Amino acid sequence: QVQLVESGGGLVQAGGSLRLSCAASGRTFNIYAMNAMAWFRQAPGKEREFVAAISRTGGSTYYADSVKGRFTISRDNAKNTVYLQMSSLKPDDTAVYYCAGSGREISALDTTFQFWGQGTQVSVSS
Repeated sequence: QVQLVESGGGLVQAGGSLRLSCAASGRTFNIYAMNAMAWFRQAPGKEREFVAAISRTGGSTYYADSVKGRFTISRDNAKNTVYLQMSSLKPDDTAVYYCAGSGREISALDTTFQFWGQGTQVSVSS
């Protein structure tokens, strides 16, 4: 069974930083095989929203306007891992963060992603 496992969440003060990791587990699953990897988030009482996405080679990245300049998505295909470096965190960034993988072209639409992790909680205090 293919799984994406997120880690690195936690509680941080506003202005702080966190790095989330998304590792692939399961037989023969290779993140490099995914055309796109992405991070989404869902805050309490809100719909899931796009955060950032990265292409297969890492040559293309896309960000939600709300995180542009503060978050950086990257991938290490040799380690089968995708990262989300988050800086200058704000209380509005509080959410469960999900990693997702897609065999389709890079997109900000969650419906185009076939593989999902269970999520990791990020809480930012003011």
